[in-house]
Amino acid sequence: MIELGVNIDHVATLRQARRTYEPDPVWAASEAHLGGADGITFHLREDRRHIQDRDVERLAETTQIKLNFEMAATDEMIAIACRIKPQMAMLVPEGRHEVTTEGGLDILGQEARLKDQIARLAEAGICTSVFIDAELAQIEAAARIGAQVCEIHTGPYAHAFHDRGRDAEAPAVLAELAKIRAAGQAIREFGMRFNAGHALNYYNVQPLARLPGVRELHIGHSIVSRAVFVGLREAVREMKALIREAAARPEGV
Repeated sequence: MIELGVNIDHVATLRQARRTYEPDPVWAASEAHLGGADGITFHLREDRRHIQDRDVERLAETTQIKLNFEMAATDEMIAIACRIKPQMAMLVPEGRHEVTTEGGLDILGQEARLKDQIARLAEAGICTSVFIDAELAQIEAAARIGAQVCEIHTGPYAHAFHDRGRDAEAPAVLAELAKIRAAGQAIREFGMRFNAGHALNYYNVQPLARLPGVRELHIGHSIVSRAVFVGLREAVREMKALIREAAARPEGV
């Protein structure tokens, strides 16, 4: 069954805007769980712009559902992951000047180093994931380095959906969806798990949720944004309902 992972980074972003103690992202993780989230995603950035080290420790101590640790492939982050042992660690690209992650990880350009980092995580008993663009060469490289999961970057699809007036049948939208569909098929043929995420929201999520074999969708900003008006439990509940409704009517049915 398709699962929803809720990214709580933007709760920490709001807290850090005032350098205070609220809102608490760890409390947000509990609220998301109560709203029906299957997992919690957080990204400890090298510049600590939102999630802080203490948040990571508390999340590891208190989260009762799957914990997905997004990280740059650095020795510091690998060491933290190996210590706290989240259920999944996802390697992502990271830039100091980007507002949010702007593209997939380039595995091809750093296979040897990433293979070593993946091995370290696997030795610690952590499921390993990579965040990549919907490109066959990157999928093949992910298999070579031993990744267990590929999360496909859905930003291009989401931006096309928005730019075409939220028309799910616009040619540009269908073209991006076809790339993700093909990527998902290739991922599964290599024996890896097919996840997806980035810039998904309440309007564009259902076509993704209908794709064959997609296991998890990771969503953060749109859920936290909606929570401002309806509360986090309800925002998660609404997203989960949309995903399950779509998954019950897969493509071709």
